[in-house]
Amino acid sequence: MNIASDVLAAGRRRMSPRTFDVWKIREDFPILKLQVRGKPLVYLDNAATSQKPQVVIDTLNRYYTEENANIHRGVHYLSEKATQEYEDARVKVQHFLNAGSEREIIFVRSVTEAINLVAHCYGRRFIQAGDEIIISAMEHHSNIVPWQILCEEKGAVLRVIPIDDRGELLLDAYEQLLGPKTKFVAITHVSNALGTINPVRRIVEMAHRWNVPVLIDGAQGVPHFRVDVRELDCDFYGFSGHKLFGPTGIGVLYGKAHWLEAMPPYQGGGSMIRSVTFEKTTYAPIPAKYEAGTPHIAGAIGLGAAIDYLEHIGLDAIDEYEQHLLAYAMEVLAAIPGVRIYGTAREKASVICFTIEGVHPHDIGTILDREGIAIRTGHHCAQPVMDRFGVPAMSRASMAFYNTKAEIDALVAGIYKVKEVFG
Repeated sequence: MNIASDVLAAGRRRMSPRTFDVWKIREDFPILKLQVRGKPLVYLDNAATSQKPQVVIDTLNRYYTEENANIHRGVHYLSEKATQEYEDARVKVQHFLNAGSEREIIFVRSVTEAINLVAHCYGRRFIQAGDEIIISAMEHHSNIVPWQILCEEKGAVLRVIPIDDRGELLLDAYEQLLGPKTKFVAITHVSNALGTINPVRRIVEMAHRWNVPVLIDGAQGVPHFRVDVRELDCDFYGFSGHKLFGPTGIGVLYGKAHWLEAMPPYQGGGSMIRSVTFEKTTYAPIPAKYEAGTPHIAGAIGLGAAIDYLEHIGLDAIDEYEQHLLAYAMEVLAAIPGVRIYGTAREKASVICFTIEGVHPHDIGTILDREGIAIRTGHHCAQPVMDRFGVPAMSRASMAFYNTKAEIDALVAGIYKVKEVFG
C-alpha cells in the first residue's frame, strides 16, 4: 500500500461531501452501453480519447442537417448561422480557459498542431543559433519532436528537466537550466504516461524571471480540472477537443495577444489575409491570421457543446470525483502481487501506468480486451519516459468522470486473469 498512500490521502483530502451521481452521468454517453465480446464495455483509455455525450453527438448532427455552410464569407442565412455558432464556440473556449479575449483563441486540429504552430512561428521569428529551449523528461512526443526540428534548423540546443523515481520534476535542476541563453520553455501540464500534475504556475514564474515565454501542453489537464490561463500566466496553452469529450480533429491554442501579433502566420491561404496582390499580401488580425482555409466548423461547434456540458456538471466536482476514483484504483492495483505502478507523484491525475511481472503489456491489453476492458499498451508516445524507468512499454488505465469503482474492480479481476494465463 505504500505506493498509493500519498495519492490515496490526496484523494480523500479533495473529496467533498457533495454527491456525484456517476450512474446518471453515464446515461449521457451512449457508447458506454456497448457490449464488447459479450461483456459490458469498461472504457479505461480516456487519456487517448474520451467518449462523447449525446449532446455533442446531437450538436454535430444538427449542424450538418440544419446549419452546414462555410463561414466568414457568405451573406446567406446558413453561412451567417454557421459563422455565429463557430465564433460563439470561440467565446466559450475563452471563458473556459479564462483568456483575456476571444482574439487569443486559435482553432487548430489538436494540441499537436498547436505546439507545431508555436514552434514554427515563434521559432522562425525569435530563435537563433546557440539559443536554448527547455522541455522535460516526461513530455509526449508532440512536445519533443517539433522542438528538435526547430533546434536542428536553427542550431539551437534542447535542454531537458529530469524527473525523479516518483515521476516528479526536479525543479532545482530546472532552475539551473534557466539562464541568459534560454529562449523558450515547453512543458506538459499533466504527464500522459505518469499522471503527474506539474507545478506549472511555479514553472512559468521561474521562466518569466528570465523573460522567457512558456507553452503548456494541456492535453491531459483540461479534461480533469479547471484551468485559468491568466492565473497560470502562461504565454501559450494548447489542448485537444477529442480528449475533452468533444469531436476529433479540433483543438485550441491560447496565446497572449502580443505574442500572436508578433509572430508570422503559420499557413497561407483564404481567411487569414486582409488583402492580396501579386506584389504583397497583408494579413488579417488575430485570430484569423492563424486560421487559413476552411476550418473544422462542426468540430469547433461540437467542442463548444462539450464545454457547455462540462460546465453544467462542474469542473471542481469532476476533479473531486476523479481524485477519489484514482485513490481507490491506486490502492487496489498496488495490492496485486507482481504489479508495479509507474508514476506516484503527490499531485496526480487519473492516469495509472503499470506492468505485471513476466507479462508483456501487449499481452495484458489483449487478455483484458477479451473481458471487454479497454486500456492502452505500448510506449504511449513517451519513449523517453519508458527509457527513464527501464521498460520498453507499459499498460495504462486512464479514467474519466463517467468511470466507476465497479469498473476498477473489473480491471483488477481482469489483471488476475492475466496472471492466471501466464502462471
